[in-house]
Amino acid sequence: MEILYISLLTLVAAAIGTITGFGTSTLMIPILAIFFSPVEAIFLVAIIHWFGNIWKVMLFRSGFNLSLFMLFGVVGLATSYLGAYISLGANEQILLRLLGVFLAGYSIFLMSQFKFKIPAGNITALSGGALSGFFAGMFGMGGAIRSIFLTAFDLPKTLYIVTAGAIGLLIDSTRIITYFIGGTTLPRELWYGLLLFIPVSFIGAQIAKKIVDKIPQDQFRTIIAIFLFLIGLKLIVWP
Repeated sequence: MEILYISLLTLVAAAIGTITGFGTSTLMIPILAIFFSPVEAIFLVAIIHWFGNIWKVMLFRSGFNLSLFMLFGVVGLATSYLGAYISLGANEQILLRLLGVFLAGYSIFLMSQFKFKIPAGNITALSGGALSGFFAGMFGMGGAIRSIFLTAFDLPKTLYIVTAGAIGLLIDSTRIITYFIGGTTLPRELWYGLLLFIPVSFIGAQIAKKIVDKIPQDQFRTIIAIFLFLIGLKLIVWP
């Protein structure tokens, strides 16, 4: 029953995470942390999320922004390692609530001031890569931060998703290795469960692709803001 529950959660999170660009981790980790230790939850979702980013690159490969990938990814590589290293012994409750306040506050401002956006540029990309990498390593949830900074560049839907996926793939590789070297592992049943979770995440990404194709470009930014608010509110109330 536990495996089926996680599989269903993976399906829903993969679909929503692909549409919004912030991945499955932001939805799955807060829920799985109820049933498993935070470190186990982060490590399990990191593996699923790694494959999820592969699906994004495969399904939306018609476009790719190499310069953004380099600016976000290289600095994110370093900060992801730092965040993962700190998380192995840190108490993340207060920081998770602070992250929730930030996400909820920013999303409200984004929806009330629709024309506002973070200025596009190299500084924005570097800052977004550094912050998203650190939060991904620390909490397993860096995609929401990354989406805030990526929206500054007003990328077409498919280009936005494939760029976010490629950046996440690089960052996830770093933090998975760091968790594993630090001694993090999973119960035996969850290792076997990955044989189901991984293909289910691909199905969720395929569902998202069909939905994304029907979402008008001018509504995509609003959808991202709504999901950021819901995630932020959840973290404030229940980190």
